[in-house]
Amino acid sequence: MNAVIDTSVIVVFSIFIMLVGFSFSRTGRNLKSFFAAGEAVPWFIGGLSLFMSFFSAGTFVAWGSIAYKYGWVAITIQWTMCIGGLVTGLYLAPKWKATGNLTAAEFIRERLGEAVQKSYIYIFMIVSLLIKGSVLYSVARLVSSSLGFPLMPSTVVLGLFMIAYTAVGGLWAVMVTDILQFVILTAAILIIIPLAFDAAGGVEHFIKFSPQGFFDVVNGEYTWGFILAFALYHIFYIGGNWTFVQRYTSVDTPKSASKVAYLFAGLYIISPVLWMLPPMVYKTINPGLQGLDTENAYLMICQHVLPAGLMGLILTGMYFSTSASANTALNVVSAVFTNDIYKGSINPKASDKKLMSVARISSWFFGLGMIVVALIVPYIGGIVEFTLSIGAITGGPLLAPPLWALFSKRLTGKVTLYVTGISLAANLVFKMLLPFLADYKLSRANEMLLGVGLPFLILALYEIYAYYKGQHASAEYLHLKALKAQRKASPVEVSVEEAFEIKKQNKFGLKVIAFSLCFIAILLYILCFFSAGSASLVAGIATVILLTSLIPLRAAGKVKL
Repeated sequence: MNAVIDTSVIVVFSIFIMLVGFSFSRTGRNLKSFFAAGEAVPWFIGGLSLFMSFFSAGTFVAWGSIAYKYGWVAITIQWTMCIGGLVTGLYLAPKWKATGNLTAAEFIRERLGEAVQKSYIYIFMIVSLLIKGSVLYSVARLVSSSLGFPLMPSTVVLGLFMIAYTAVGGLWAVMVTDILQFVILTAAILIIIPLAFDAAGGVEHFIKFSPQGFFDVVNGEYTWGFILAFALYHIFYIGGNWTFVQRYTSVDTPKSASKVAYLFAGLYIISPVLWMLPPMVYKTINPGLQGLDTENAYLMICQHVLPAGLMGLILTGMYFSTSASANTALNVVSAVFTNDIYKGSINPKASDKKLMSVARISSWFFGLGMIVVALIVPYIGGIVEFTLSIGAITGGPLLAPPLWALFSKRLTGKVTLYVTGISLAANLVFKMLLPFLADYKLSRANEMLLGVGLPFLILALYEIYAYYKGQHASAEYLHLKALKAQRKASPVEVSVEEAFEIKKQNKFGLKVIAFSLCFIAILLYILCFFSAGSASLVAGIATVILLTSLIPLRAAGKVKL
């Protein structure tokens, strides 16, 4: 690893990404264009953006740690995300688009009432900051360890960079970053894998000297019970997380919303195999990592095999993929605050200019909260424990009731609050109080089963109860039905000027993606001069990226102004 060359690559690519974000600073005319890109995002861009929004440096740190310690089970765990994507594409994504709402919070208000919406908004904002704070910690750990910078200053600087990018550019800026990071990380992984196998003495040597059970589908504390519970959790998470719902509502039709989720599912069939092979291979090269040091397994294999410049490239890719994930969360949290709290309750008559100002200021406020969370992650057990615990405690209670409400006519706002409150309380008791008071701790599988199974069970029991009581539809559902009928009778027409601006923004976004892919290809061609024996491999991947740039360029040409 050459620190000067790698640092130069990081600086050049970071400046380029920031300039891309600033190029969208004038495209957000109102909330719909800033937060939903005019509801006209091409489905394949929405799908890649969803994929990268789900993905972060935490994938390399958390799942890479599991891959190093337990092997193939890290891939099995991530295949549950594919199941979640398929179920979402079949049933949930088109339902979200059909609601006609800008955010999930807006649907909750109209379907379950304002009291439920406000309760969910506050909990959602806190949970989002916790999750994305852990994501920021992951990338700060990677960057600080590889370049020798202190962890705390790295966390603060990287966090501020993320916030600035989101506050300026809105959803299109976030999605362009998503696409670029997908290309960068795919290219980097395709370079790392053959080099890692070569360093380990070949595929046969890797298989022969791997620990017993290393290629088992389940292993250690990650049992079939955990896998099944995690699959159910990801149906809730991918189908109901407010961050991802934005991807389904920002395309043009319910059919396109399904395609977004299907593309996500398809990518999650092959990508976990590619991502997890390097830390698994590193186990045979250096089997001695223990404790939190296993979180650095991915970084160590990269340092071990990558030539000068490419380490900087993958670090930049990891950072900006994390940035994309955190940016998406900040964008949605800011959207919820601006659209559903400020506009909904504080200042209903606010102008578009005022709302845009609130949106950008709130992005900074929530981003600073994310940085604070990232700084405390090392003191509460590390990234794996933190991530899985937050998911187990909050996933089912927060996500299951709104998803149920997409299909149920009987669910009421009052019952929703009871389900969420009971489930959260039970999860907190078993996760935090019993281990402390009675020295009793649930297994990883039972912890996840409780988290996602309890709210589902309560909802099902209530549905049966309401059916036998003869309740065909709740008052909240009838209110929503009347509201939809009113909208259908008096549709809001998009002005000719607004329609033109939406098309103009989307055409510009596609051109920026094409130009950015060309830039990445040129950067890789330059790095060929420092890649020694792997120059031909790097050049081949650069050529593929260059040819890929023709896809968004052609798509931009089809947008008629």
